Amino acid sequence: MSIVITGASGHLGRRTAELLLTTNGVDAADVVLLTRSPDKLTDLAARGAQVRHGDFADPRTLPAAFAGATRVLLISIDAGAERVDHHRAAIEAAKAAGVGLIAYTSYPNPDPRRNSASVVPDHAATEAAILGSGVPHTFLRNNVYSEYVALFSARNPLTAGAFVHNFGDGASAYVSREDCAAAAAAVLAGGGEHAGKTYDVAGPEPLTGTELAGLYASAGGTEVEAVSVDDGTWIADAVANGLPEPAARNVASFGRAIREGALSQRGGDVEQLTGRRPVSVGDVLKGMVD
Repeated sequence: MSIVITGASGHLGRRTAELLLTTNGVDAADVVLLTRSPDKLTDLAARGAQVRHGDFADPRTLPAAFAGATRVLLISIDAGAERVDHHRAAIEAAKAAGVGLIAYTSYPNPDPRRNSASVVPDHAATEAAILGSGVPHTFLRNNVYSEYVALFSARNPLTAGAFVHNFGDGASAYVSREDCAAAAAAVLAGGGEHAGKTYDVAGPEPLTGTELAGLYASAGGTEVEAVSVDDGTWIADAVANGLPEPAARNVASFGRAIREGALSQRGGDVEQLTGRRPVSVGDVLKGMVD
């Protein structure tokens, strides 16, 4: 068995690799870590994992990078004009290597007709490319990271005393990066039972803006008011507080998706894959504030 993790020097890739070697008991010699920066993974190389250079933007590097792969975790790369093309290059290289499973870190409801988050078209296109390749697949539809919740407030909740959001009454089941890594590791270390499956990797419960304000208040020991605004007001407020306008419009699209109910899936699949309940947003926030 040869398990390949792309983007392995990032938070999710690194943690997935660590869990494979510890919790999941995979032999380090069977773990292959693809990265554009091999020097960032010397510690895992010292533990016996293979570290290979691979750059989706340079397809010439990919045949050697994926050689011998039996399972691949394709971690979605950062958004950009060539994102889907780069994903396709990796999919084609994995297929040429004879891989038996591609697990892809996707997004909930990846259908632009149902989900207005800006990342959705790219995830939809990538899922379609994997399906079109004919390679057995697992889609890990990771919800918004709990660690990123603060981004959804136009102001810093603790210093401003307000969680300013554009969710309306909508809710999202935020999930910790640790749970995303644990779910991915479980799929990679498992057998053929995961082929053809789609998992909603989500937190234990959907939370509204009001509930998030309460969690921030509890974590920070201060009063935090929930303030619901429309998209335009949220963008203007975020820009006034230092967020570049393109980024503000991007984040606002996620808030709109929450408002429309596209990110409210519960985390039953995390428990199914890992054998434990997902980490709560409150615990993540407490860890970040402490």
